[in-house]
Amino acid sequence: MVKVHGGRLRGGRHRFGIVISKFNHEVTSKLLEGALTSLRKHGVKEEDIEIAEVPGAFEIPLTAKRLAQSHAFHAVICLGAVIRGETAHFEYISQAVSQGLQRVMLETGIPISFGVLTTETEKQALQRADPKRFDRGGDAAKTALEMVELLQELK
Repeated sequence: MVKVHGGRLRGGRHRFGIVISKFNHEVTSKLLEGALTSLRKHGVKEEDIEIAEVPGAFEIPLTAKRLAQSHAFHAVICLGAVIRGETAHFEYISQAVSQGLQRVMLETGIPISFGVLTTETEKQALQRADPKRFDRGGDAAKTALEMVELLQELK
């Protein structure tokens, strides 16, 4: 019989750090709302959640690394929004953030959940962030929950 490992959506006594970009606040505040609702729904207590606010998406990887290296958190949830504009800035920031977060996860062994939206328009970002529609913040929290459980199972 093949043994299958998989994470569950259980908060337990796990601690979560959240890094959130203040830039595009209308979008990121909805991502945060969804993430917090999801964490609470799955049993994570308020005292087991800490939030670090950063100026923009570019600063998310460094802050996520600091939280991961602290060993105070079982996972770090990263929330931000990069919306395409008229210059190449979108590509540089999107790529830097995604590659930076992947490096943090691989270097620290701490799950880093990618809740950074990369959209063509603000309307798309608002739809994806809305907890009543796509709820990408809630999805990022669920990913963190599942990864914590999976990695504990694989020890």
